Amino acid sequence: MTATVTEWMTIAEVAHVHGVHAKTIRRMIARGDLEAVRLGPRLIRVNRASLDASGGPYRALTGR
Repeated sequence: MTATVTEWMTIAEVAHVHGVHAKTIRRMIARGDLEAVRLGPRLIRVNRASLDASGGPYRALTGR
């Protein structure tokens, strides 16, 4: 049996790594472009595999 480890990042981390504003990441989550989980009233984490699969914020925004 193989265990899969999911890496989660904060919205701020994702925004910083990709050079976009946190609001851009929040919009992508709202549209369903990124997988994210809410762990509390203000605590959201983005699945890194979901981000990698989308090609990053620029690809999702431009549709390329």
